[in-house]
Amino acid sequence: MEPPYAPLSESCAKALGDKVYDKRKVASQEIEKMVIEFNNKNNATQIRKLIEVLSNDYATSRDANRRKGALIGLAATGLGLGKDSDKYVNELVTPIMNCLSDPDLRVRYFACESLYNVVKVARAAIIPYFPELFAALSRLVTDSDQMVKDGSELLDRLLKDIVTESYETFNLEAFIPLLRERMYVNNPFARQYVISWISILNAVPDINMVNYLTEILDGLFVMLEDNTPEIQRMCENTISQFLKSIRNDSSSVRMEETINTLITHAQSLNELIKSIAISWIREFVQIFGPNVLPYASGIFTAILPCLEYNVESKRSIKECAVSVNNSMMQLVSSKELKTQNVANIDLRSIMEVLSQYLAHNSMHTKIAVLKWIHHLFLNFPNEMALHDSNLNNNLLATLSDNSDEVVLQSLCVLAEIINSQDTRELDDFNKPHYRKFLLSLLNLFSEDKLILENRASLIIRNLCVLLNAEYVYRTFAEIIAEEVPNLKFASTLVRLLNNILLTSTELFELRTSLREISDEKSADLFQCLYKSWVCCPVSTLSLCLIAQCYQHVSELVILFADVEITLELLCELDKLVQLIESPIFAALRLTLVSKSNNCADAQYLAHALFGILMLLPQTLAFETLRNRLQCVPTYWAREPIDERNSLEYKSGIDFVSLRVHFIERQKSQRAQRLIQRKRSVITPDCN
Repeated sequence: MEPPYAPLSESCAKALGDKVYDKRKVASQEIEKMVIEFNNKNNATQIRKLIEVLSNDYATSRDANRRKGALIGLAATGLGLGKDSDKYVNELVTPIMNCLSDPDLRVRYFACESLYNVVKVARAAIIPYFPELFAALSRLVTDSDQMVKDGSELLDRLLKDIVTESYETFNLEAFIPLLRERMYVNNPFARQYVISWISILNAVPDINMVNYLTEILDGLFVMLEDNTPEIQRMCENTISQFLKSIRNDSSSVRMEETINTLITHAQSLNELIKSIAISWIREFVQIFGPNVLPYASGIFTAILPCLEYNVESKRSIKECAVSVNNSMMQLVSSKELKTQNVANIDLRSIMEVLSQYLAHNSMHTKIAVLKWIHHLFLNFPNEMALHDSNLNNNLLATLSDNSDEVVLQSLCVLAEIINSQDTRELDDFNKPHYRKFLLSLLNLFSEDKLILENRASLIIRNLCVLLNAEYVYRTFAEIIAEEVPNLKFASTLVRLLNNILLTSTELFELRTSLREISDEKSADLFQCLYKSWVCCPVSTLSLCLIAQCYQHVSELVILFADVEITLELLCELDKLVQLIESPIFAALRLTLVSKSNNCADAQYLAHALFGILMLLPQTLAFETLRNRLQCVPTYWAREPIDERNSLEYKSGIDFVSLRVHFIERQKSQRAQRLIQRKRSVITPDCN
């Protein structure tokens, strides 16, 4: 009858389960000799029977010492088999791996040691069991016992050597999902273990890990958040290795999935992750060129918020974002690839993102957004026409921004939109989009007094540069005359427009045009402005003075006897006197000494200025104007005035009807002021 643990002898079987390590060691040496003998005789039956006894009777025993005996016995079996262990790999490895999760830490340690010995002799034959080994080791590296960790690390190094030398038989396709799964474990030791495997595989020249980049890139970025410096360093190095590989050969990159991963992590709150992700995006834009344009909206989402960074720690992120932004602009404006770019770019999604960031807190971000909108209108005018109506309200809102740069850039975009809408109507003044936009602008001024007070002058001056100044002033005048029922607001607008007209360098050409009153076009412009300028009597005088309608000014001044002389009106007259002394009115002052037109204009002008002088109280402005008039020569006054010689007469303008219009508007204003005063008495404001 055979012993119960045959082919083990009774003494060997007993020693194998002993609590003393040395006795188990002696038993394992006996097993190794036995296996060598069996193998030399090709006695596979006895070998398998021995492995079965170790696996069933010892490895699953409740006695920890017997489990330890099983492990040392299985290791001895593997060593005894040597190169022939590949025939029994499954029988040897399975019971050992089961012990890797044993509750007894000593058993776990001996399992690592036993598996090391088996793997060492089996070498490439172990490859089919690699996924199970990897999963088991990824748990062991997080073990609470340092001895177990050390044993697992030793085994791990051996496995890496085997996989590296046997890469041709290594099933990387099956391994990647397991690797990806382990990347999201929070334990730092497990993370370090996973990164080390990625680095090893990536270092093998004949393994192209870039093929699987989309599977693991997200996990690498997630692990960058780890607080362990060593893990951060390993992650950075691994990511850098991948980027270097892509620079050398980008053909293996699945760009769509990769760039979407980069865009996601570029929005991370972690500065390191954000910095690396945006630097990758920069590289992708340079490497793949127009092929990144379909992902432009996502790229904008990633980089636009970074443009606001001003602190030193974020400077590199901002510089990288600026570089990406500039490169994208160059791609969009590439004339050689224009047809391809139009097909690739998704303007709808881009405009959604840009519109969203128009309300961003950062001045730099808003300016970048506005420049992009302007850039898109320049490069894709037909395609962008579908988006202009949705943009107008958002762009108008930016005109109240605290930054002048934002306001000016917004005006550039608005001007581009308006000009693109009215390109077929360049020869006439009937530009519906001009009128619609300027009406919206006046409504904005009406609703927000701060914009009117602080931004209106800047906005109007720059609009006159970006658009046609004459169109702008004509349209404003028509709107005020026809669609602004509030006379106080109309008066404020006229005063503002008049001040800009008389003082801004941007309106030099328009002032010059108004001086040519004998020209039919200039005369028409003067009459158009006059009809709304009458809302503000002093502004009307200024307009007539700049247009050299001196006879009409002298007649209007007399009508001021019926105009309510308020402090506001006197202040305006004071400013007018100051303007008369400015370089803008140099031609006017020279008219006072001119003998041209038989001195008609000089005499009418003098009469007008004397009339203004009589309206002024004896202030500094009064003294200034009186001193000026005392310098006027008297030689031209000896001749009677012939109005036919004046510039005003030669203009062909019906000044009689203009005078009537002035009188009627002043009556309307007086009536409206009376109504307002009655209302204020009946329903006084409550504070």
